[in-house]
Amino acid sequence: MRLQNLDLNLLKYLEAIVETGSTAGAAEKLGVSQTSVSRGMAKLRETFGDQLFIRRAHGVEPSDLAIKLAEASEEMLKPLNQVIESYQQFDALQFSGKIKIAMNIIILDLHGDAIFTKLREAFPKADFELVYWQENSLGDVLSGDIDYLIQFASHVLPQEVYRHSLRKVGLCLVARKGHPILSYSSLWEDIHHLPLARVIIDGAKTKHTLIEDYYCFKGFNEPRISLATHSIRAICTKLVNSDAIMFGTQFVSMLDNRLQSYSLPPLPIELRSSEVCGGYLQSKRGYPLNMALQQAIQEYFQTIPSFDSSD
Repeated sequence: MRLQNLDLNLLKYLEAIVETGSTAGAAEKLGVSQTSVSRGMAKLRETFGDQLFIRRAHGVEPSDLAIKLAEASEEMLKPLNQVIESYQQFDALQFSGKIKIAMNIIILDLHGDAIFTKLREAFPKADFELVYWQENSLGDVLSGDIDYLIQFASHVLPQEVYRHSLRKVGLCLVARKGHPILSYSSLWEDIHHLPLARVIIDGAKTKHTLIEDYYCFKGFNEPRISLATHSIRAICTKLVNSDAIMFGTQFVSMLDNRLQSYSLPPLPIELRSSEVCGGYLQSKRGYPLNMALQQAIQEYFQTIPSFDSSD
């Protein structure tokens, strides 16, 4: 029996023939031609044997095997139909399950509140768990424990994860207002000695950021990291109370009115901006929950200002 080549549509023919007792009745029930049903019956005989149906003067009589196969096919197709119905009938407004999203810690700190507000509008009955990306987060995505991720495009993800662009964000220097050097110059020769503050990114495989590596490429000493922390708020406090600088976005300067955005020093174009991406398992592409998540988060990122990295 060549079940691996069996067309599932033939099982519907089988059920209809068993129920009606004729190819004409099956064709009427399924809304197809009698010729299609006859061809289907022939293919069923090729798979299950000639004993499947017995020809009678009034039509066809299903054998005991045909009756049992029809009963089994109904039970087999039921969960498939339920899955299809769940796709077609999914309503984000009525979804009452739990949604877990892992984000790069910078994104979570800067946009977590607004993203949650958008998600709560899209899924008013759902429960949420918004966590920052950690070393074990990729494993949780691959196991299905995390429904959606938000990361920078520079973060390497395996092929099992479907990734899509959410927003390209321009970078800038962030420091206190009236900074004694940045107020006049952002050239490398004027700023390379200034202490840096940066966010610790769990799960990152490199010790230095791309911009820190660029210091060495320019022939300067390795930058002095005066504060490395998970907390954006702690970095803001450091920047406000010292001459330290941060390579970040204008969203950071908007967290405290004592901070200001300054022009970047000369950098390759690929280091003047960063792309934010969303992602989830390739196996869940087309799944209504993930599609609704992608749409809601995409809509949020389309509303945020697009800052020019040359400003």
